[in-house]
Amino acid sequence: MFFLLLSIAILSRLLTPEEFGVFAIVNALTTVTAASFQEFGGANYLIQKSSLSRRNIRTSFTITFCMSILIGALLFAIKDDLAAFFGQQALATGIAVSVLNFLLWPLSITVSALFRRDMEFGALAVCNLTANFITAVVSIVLAMMSYSYMAPIWGTVVGNVILAVFLILWRREFGLFRPSLAGYRDVFAFGFYSSGVAIINVFYSFAPQLILARTLNLAAVGLYSRAVSVTQIFDRMVVQVLSPVIMPAIFSHTKAGGDLKTVYLTSVELLSSVQWPFLMFVAIMAHPLILVWLGPTWLEIVPLVRLLCIGYLALFAACLTYPVLVAVGRVRDALTASLISLPPSLLLISVASFYGVEAVAATALVALPFQTFVAIYYISRHIGMSFSEFFRATVKSAAVALCSSAGALLAALAVQLGLVGSGAGLIAGGILAGAGWLLGLFLTGHPLLNHLRAAAKELRFALPRSGFAAGGAVARSAKKSA
Repeated sequence: MFFLLLSIAILSRLLTPEEFGVFAIVNALTTVTAASFQEFGGANYLIQKSSLSRRNIRTSFTITFCMSILIGALLFAIKDDLAAFFGQQALATGIAVSVLNFLLWPLSITVSALFRRDMEFGALAVCNLTANFITAVVSIVLAMMSYSYMAPIWGTVVGNVILAVFLILWRREFGLFRPSLAGYRDVFAFGFYSSGVAIINVFYSFAPQLILARTLNLAAVGLYSRAVSVTQIFDRMVVQVLSPVIMPAIFSHTKAGGDLKTVYLTSVELLSSVQWPFLMFVAIMAHPLILVWLGPTWLEIVPLVRLLCIGYLALFAACLTYPVLVAVGRVRDALTASLISLPPSLLLISVASFYGVEAVAATALVALPFQTFVAIYYISRHIGMSFSEFFRATVKSAAVALCSSAGALLAALAVQLGLVGSGAGLIAGGILAGAGWLLGLFLTGHPLLNHLRAAAKELRFALPRSGFAAGGAVARSAKKSA
């Protein structure tokens, strides 16, 4: 997270919105294309399979790798046509370099899935941290060398090389990459629906950038993309940390005979108590946050960030939808829910794009709550949950968010009146919002408070054992010897 915040702050001062717009389009095109193969034998297939053999892994990798090479080659072949379609020749060069990732992703996907299945998250943490550091360093250095929009593209490729190499060397099971097609029907049976879910959801995520590139200009794409990246800081801080854990944890719980409904409602209550206060803080403190973090060049995105933050409040349970439906054996319903909710949302974005980038951001206020409603409907059918139970699980979190927002509002008002500067106001807002958040947890008796107390207790006992106690043990030993 530190590397992400630092690299965004530096790159925002080295790249213009137009340059960032080119990178955003290239990233959108490659990510949407990659979604078409990553779920055919990808991570979720390997994690959810109850009895996983070495042959299953080899077949999964072979299918993923072959599809990746084929789709990457196709994307490379049509790069000039895509550049002509968007009216930006620079896209061709960016795509030509970005398709190198298609050689690397199958390796990382396979090994990462095995680490996740085995709950070995320490190995993943080390590998991801190293890769993210290299990505940030390379992107910044190349941007300083005037590589323009190609800086983050090359940085991503180099980071993916490091990630693949570290994962493979850590696992040291090179035989997993031997070609095999044994049992391919099982892979495709799961991958058909799972891949469909991934494709439509990833396409929806990046559709606004692609639509804006066609109807407006690169500057609009750059502004919207940066606003989304600011709004999704919570996802990067929390959801992306939890996502590799959620599915294997749910499968482990259900195999042990646990109640999936209880797990889901508890997770909803915990996630909302963190996500809502965070998004409200970003929305309230958007102006000083953007000014200090990204610089005055990006102040145009302040209203976009506020609209997106309010819309994203509805997505606090989104990361649970797919794992829960897979756990109950209804991956088909995950695809159905996406097909019901996302096409109308895309139509709304397409219409809004003719009215400007702010109108596109405003569609989140309607589209995201609708998507959440559809997802909850399908989940409730399979775990025996009512809508009233779902909303009751969020009541305390709403109160916590209000308490936290009160402190942020005071700081924002002080900045607005000129009583404090943007930097001081941002720090004060963070302190006041944090204090209000803790107060809200205490006043409502929120379940998260017990988890925080348990974590603090574990940390208090862990630190002496690792450091101070070791020194004390040495001193006692020396005294005994004397």
